[in-house]
Amino acid sequence: MSMDKTFNAAEAEARIAAAWQETGAFRAGKHVGNAETRSFSIMIPPPNVTGSLHMGHAFNNTLQDILVRWHRMRGFDTLWQPGQDHAGIATQMVVERELAKDPANPKRRDMTREDFTAKIWEWKAQSGDTIIGQLQRLGCSLDWDRNAFTMSGAPSAPAGEEGNFHDAVIKVFVDLYNKGLIYRGQRLVNWDPHFETAISDLEVENTEVDGHMWHFKYPLAGGASYEYVERDEDGNVTLRETRNYISIATTRPETMLGDGAVAVHPDDERYKPIVGMLCEIPVGPKEHRRLIPIITDEYPDPDFGSGAVKITGAHDFNDYAVAQRNNIPLYNLMDTKARMRTDGLSYEDSAQIAKAIAEGRTDPKSVDVTTINLVPKELRGLDRFDARKAVIEAINTEALAVTVLTKSIDPETNAEHLELKPLVENKKIMQPFGDRSKVVIEPFLTDQWFVDAEKIVGPALDVVRDGTVKIMPESGEKTYYHWLENIEPWCISRQLWWGHQIPVWYGPPLDEDWEKPENKRQHFFCAASEAEAIALAREAYPDYFSIEVGNSETRGWGVNNSDVTNRKIVLSRDPDVLDTWFSSGLWPIGTLGWPEQTPELQKYFPTDVLVTGQDILFFWVARMMMMQLAVVGEIPFHTVYLHGLVRDAKGKKMSKSLGNVVDPLEIIDEFGTDALRFTNAAMASLGGVLKMDTQRITGYRNFTTKLWNAARFAEMNGVFEGAPVNGVPTPEATLNRWIIGATARTRIAVDEALAAYRFNDAAQTLYAFVWGKVCDWYVEFSKPMFDGDAADETRATMRWVLDQCLIMLHPIMPFITEELWEVTGTRATMLVHQEWPNYGEEIIDAEADREINWVIHLIETVRSSRQQMRVPAGLKLPMLALNQNAAAKSAFANNQTMIERLARIDGLTEAEALPKGALTVAVEGASYALPLDGVIDIEAETARLGKAMEKLTKEMGSLKGRLNNPNFTAKAGDEVVADTRAQLAEKEDEATRLGDAIAKLEAMA
Repeated sequence: MSMDKTFNAAEAEARIAAAWQETGAFRAGKHVGNAETRSFSIMIPPPNVTGSLHMGHAFNNTLQDILVRWHRMRGFDTLWQPGQDHAGIATQMVVERELAKDPANPKRRDMTREDFTAKIWEWKAQSGDTIIGQLQRLGCSLDWDRNAFTMSGAPSAPAGEEGNFHDAVIKVFVDLYNKGLIYRGQRLVNWDPHFETAISDLEVENTEVDGHMWHFKYPLAGGASYEYVERDEDGNVTLRETRNYISIATTRPETMLGDGAVAVHPDDERYKPIVGMLCEIPVGPKEHRRLIPIITDEYPDPDFGSGAVKITGAHDFNDYAVAQRNNIPLYNLMDTKARMRTDGLSYEDSAQIAKAIAEGRTDPKSVDVTTINLVPKELRGLDRFDARKAVIEAINTEALAVTVLTKSIDPETNAEHLELKPLVENKKIMQPFGDRSKVVIEPFLTDQWFVDAEKIVGPALDVVRDGTVKIMPESGEKTYYHWLENIEPWCISRQLWWGHQIPVWYGPPLDEDWEKPENKRQHFFCAASEAEAIALAREAYPDYFSIEVGNSETRGWGVNNSDVTNRKIVLSRDPDVLDTWFSSGLWPIGTLGWPEQTPELQKYFPTDVLVTGQDILFFWVARMMMMQLAVVGEIPFHTVYLHGLVRDAKGKKMSKSLGNVVDPLEIIDEFGTDALRFTNAAMASLGGVLKMDTQRITGYRNFTTKLWNAARFAEMNGVFEGAPVNGVPTPEATLNRWIIGATARTRIAVDEALAAYRFNDAAQTLYAFVWGKVCDWYVEFSKPMFDGDAADETRATMRWVLDQCLIMLHPIMPFITEELWEVTGTRATMLVHQEWPNYGEEIIDAEADREINWVIHLIETVRSSRQQMRVPAGLKLPMLALNQNAAAKSAFANNQTMIERLARIDGLTEAEALPKGALTVAVEGASYALPLDGVIDIEAETARLGKAMEKLTKEMGSLKGRLNNPNFTAKAGDEVVADTRAQLAEKEDEATRLGDAIAKLEAMA
């Protein structure tokens, strides 16, 4: 049966993917019967269970699959571990939205925790495997029978979701808690008011928006005043006035209510007279107006705004650091929905306590500041943005805003009016939004669980410093060091229902009349199970109490001490769940069965390489390093390959709002999977910008067509008839010896590139070899040989060469190569399990290599020269031999027919001198000439190219001017600057070619 005229990707890919899956082609293990004994394992960065394949997934998983297929074919015992992350906040959001579609469904808050999580498991069973099918369409050769899930084995998991990942997560929490590495404490966190939970920095999108900067006066206590002086750079006085206030600027006036101090830089001469004094917050009931100290700290920038910064430690991360350094109390103003608080003490009582702290009469550590509510009665319960409006209005009403003289023109009388107006700057500000909720994130002071990361970071730094773990590119190491050397406590708790519930149970403090005075405190019982928590509680409480655990609806713990015969302690489990980065931090060992010492854990851990985006170097990669080293004392992988975001063709970040998102599934439908995968590999330069251009994909689809057509040409010439020859052919014809050597050089180069993670070099090497040498030159040169004495050896050689093309292309283009492998002969195994070649320089024939490469270079040089001079394509030209050494003469004579046909040459004549109007063609060992007198108008061509050079020179000058302008490079953005540099490089190459052509024309004149 003859081959189809074209490769039907849509039909073939589904069929081939099913065949791979049915035969267990991707199962962990050794599939090639060679002497290789090493193992190779990769853990997929687990996509969210809610996820669908995007271009980042497609790029990342293509690179992983290339490595896995390459190692599998080389005989390594290979595992590519699949799986998904339970994605706490994302999944909870998706299921809540699904429930909201039907008004008859209850809302989450109307359900029990158990009922809601059951709904999530139902959703996962129906829709949670979407991305698995999409990754299979991409050709990803993961061991799908081992698909893992970060919530497998959880108490709420239904049948079919067995596993011990949950047990591993809980065990690690308990172990780290018992070692003093996990604790509960109060710190500032990113708070999402919509979901009412802490979120990680990665879940915060900092977006530039139109904002305002309000300038307010904080009056000095007791009516004090001072001389305020401003000076220019030379020390000359530019402003001198008496002030009874200090001016601050803020973008969030509603937080002024929680100010603990005003800070100025210690070197700021303007404010030295008032440092240590108190000033008044200009908002709130006048009779209870608060006073706060003016302090010094390195944080304020004297050149920014007024140089004075209000310090609201409970609502700003920078302010929090200042407050910690200066023992300033932290006053929380908002509730979990970012509304102004309604709980706690009255404003009057709260203001009195805060005043005593500010005046130094009360130690802030002696006060439970969580009970202090500094929100005035009329603002309590307001949304934060409504409170902002009210605060601004109150300050303006009291004339405590900084004002500026504003001129206006009466439209009727044309008269000029001058009036003082509050100073409000309209300016761009960076606003943090929740990536899921899209609401403004609030820095929020709250009790959370933390990993004391500083205590476990050391080994993770050491293994990179000493080279045990390599991060590629090297710039990633600098980022890694910066983050880990400045690491903060890691917030690992989330106020959600979907996730690993924190394994801590709370018990009540003991009354004074109880027998164990050391137990007069709230108890934390951290245990892997409820039974173990109860056992710990029995050790802590008097024997006459029974211990039980409240249900999920129990709010807090309790004690029943009224009946001597029925004294009871009721424990309550912490309702929070663990951050998904905590559980995914155990991905390498958790997917291999730890804490059980499974055969897979012993064989495949530590894993070999992690391929992931540079944006999660800290959030996931560094944490995996810390946790594996802390838990099992080993590195999780020896190499980290980092890549950037996949951008559009112009280098811009893809976004729905810009309309430039490229859907990989649509690309697959239009161009085929292999074209997308080859594009991914070709643009994967280490540390390079990833630009997804559909024109490039089109080019690589043409590459698949070229390969298919070469196979069809071979089939039509009887290449695939009979059984293939075992081993490397040993032909006699120079052309066949040359292509065998070229194949060996390609194998060596591809292996070197893949071993160094230079995917783009591997792709370009294969492209140049398969398209250039095989499909173009070898196929063209071989045509007359099928009718000559070398026909049989040419068929055997071409069959071997095409097989090698399929083998070496397979890791990048698995579908078309597997299809061609099947249709071009009877095979002992599928291509996915074909052994990778190991031949090398021993099969390179240097003499054949020189001769055929010389012939190709001559043909290409003649073609290029004709094109430069605009010689009509179909016109045959005579060629003159000015001088030739013996090797050149022999090579020309041996291949004259091919040279004349492909270079459009009409015979070769020896000549002693270069005639006028002849174009020189120089190659190694020879100098030839093409007589063009009368064929082209040399003078007109010279003039044409001269004008083109003038235009090009102006364009290059303009581009160089931009790049040499500091304002352009500073403001244009990295993408624009890089694009400008690329344009300049392209035009400089064009100028070089034009210059060569002009020089040739001048030599001909």
